[in-house]
Amino acid sequence: MTVPNTPAGSTPGPDPFAPPFPPQPPVRAKRPPLGPELRIGAVIVLAGAVLGVVLGLLWLWLAPRVGYAVQDDHILYRDPEGEELIGAVGVFSLLGLALGLLTALGAFLWTRGRGGGIAVAVGLAVGGLLGSVIAWQLGTHLGATPDLRAHALSVGNGGTFDGPLELTAKGALMVWPMTAMILLLALSATFGKREPDRPPYWEAPEPLHPGPAQPGPVQGPPPAE
Repeated sequence: MTVPNTPAGSTPGPDPFAPPFPPQPPVRAKRPPLGPELRIGAVIVLAGAVLGVVLGLLWLWLAPRVGYAVQDDHILYRDPEGEELIGAVGVFSLLGLALGLLTALGAFLWTRGRGGGIAVAVGLAVGGLLGSVIAWQLGTHLGATPDLRAHALSVGNGGTFDGPLELTAKGALMVWPMTAMILLLALSATFGKREPDRPPYWEAPEPLHPGPAQPGPVQGPPPAE
């Protein structure tokens, strides 16, 4: 923009109506590469599957069994008021709670330096659910046979035997992944890597030049011939 009434041939000075700082193009946030994210999520899921085997073996070892007795060719409960079924669910839930805390803490400490990421949360959720399902299937298949009649025939009349291991409340499968997600959220909010605070909007950036450019010497009109 040229200032009005500027003599011909003169060098125009800076535009007094121009903004003090030229507009800057928006800076796009750099996305992290996809390969490392997928590897981190896959490692966490694999760790959950391996720990699921451990959970299944511990559940098989620690969970109480429902006892049966064979009397007069009938299969009866040894303790009709027993709480073995509830106890089996409780043991599975407590073990899932412990593994949820362990996996969330381990994943957070492993990825704390890089600021976590969506792959950590997804890996914990998928790995925890997969590990719970593996533990459930492993415990029920390695336990006693679910065919009570065949088991009763094998022990005979007057004999006793333990029933199969059952998970009557399938909601216990969600204890591990939910615990891991909640603890990861708490650890990230308390000890996670934080970005530096942005300056307030009223603080303008430093100018590139200490002052406006000085106008050149004004030349008069050319002499008439």
